[in-house]
Amino acid sequence: MKVVGVFLKGCKYATKNPRFLLNVEAGLGLKPWLEAQGHHYHLTHDKDGPNSELERLLPDTDILITTPFHPGYVTADRIQKAKNLKLLVTAGVGSDHIDLHAAAAAGITVAEITGVNVVSVAEDELMRVLILLRNFVPGWKQITAGNWDVAEVIHRSYDLEGKTVGTVGAGRIGQLLLQRLKPFNCNLLYYDRNSIGEQLEKELGAIREPDLDTLLSKCDVVVLNVPLTDKTRGFFDKERLSKMKKGAYIVNNARGGLMDVDAVVEACNSGYLGGYSGDVWYPQPPPKDHPWRYMENHAMTPHISGASLDAQWRIAAGTKDTLEKFFKGQSFPKEYYIVKPDGQIAPQYT
Repeated sequence: MKVVGVFLKGCKYATKNPRFLLNVEAGLGLKPWLEAQGHHYHLTHDKDGPNSELERLLPDTDILITTPFHPGYVTADRIQKAKNLKLLVTAGVGSDHIDLHAAAAAGITVAEITGVNVVSVAEDELMRVLILLRNFVPGWKQITAGNWDVAEVIHRSYDLEGKTVGTVGAGRIGQLLLQRLKPFNCNLLYYDRNSIGEQLEKELGAIREPDLDTLLSKCDVVVLNVPLTDKTRGFFDKERLSKMKKGAYIVNNARGGLMDVDAVVEACNSGYLGGYSGDVWYPQPPPKDHPWRYMENHAMTPHISGASLDAQWRIAAGTKDTLEKFFKGQSFPKEYYIVKPDGQIAPQYT
């Protein structure tokens, strides 16, 4: 079979740490194993546009591996060109870069390596909550610029203790975040279509708020932990942001497409939002003139939260296991299926 992997171009970093696996040089460490079984494994970082290498490789590709960190966008047009495509693997979590309905109609299985980076993302979210509340970025910028102005930083620096923090979405990552926030003596809320159960609520000290806008009105910090779907795309617009407390903060490591870009910029620049931090954009990478790069009170980074070196190892192991099961005609763990062989799409994407 012809397997194509779309990964980061990491040549100048690839030799510095052998655990750096999400690059075209390493290809998740799968090349020797795949080629020993007679499969052809092509690696590329060139994924965008009609003249890209990915576009050229697609017609003969049987399996495509791509990541949320450097996504190869698999549109309906590309699926139509990929006549041999049988399996799409997201090496990580989040398959919104794939037209799932087109994949289902074409009989293509879509799988994610679910759960491999939930710890990494939850830890990163906690870090961002603290960075925003303590107004860390302006202090860092001062020092790197050779300046010293304590008042500039502390006039809007707060403790986390006693603040109300809410997660929109309380799946694996949301629950781990709540667990990590509990020792800070916060007031913890969550919004999710499903309850996490009375026992877990008691253990975490978290209260379910059944109405999203009510949760927003109570929170000092809101963390987004929901997938990007047709229902959630752009649902944090100007009207929804207006439901938040003035001066509240948002952390979004979920997907950039959840937000109305201009509404976030306006809210940050006006001071209505105390700050915005995340590592997800649309598209990825974002253009150099993307307004989130330049808005007030932000702590944005490239898409790094779920790609720690520890997470990369788990992603690689899960991807190998998924491919091995596919070659043997075995089923994946049920939580891996985003589009099943019968065309059924996972509930979180419907």
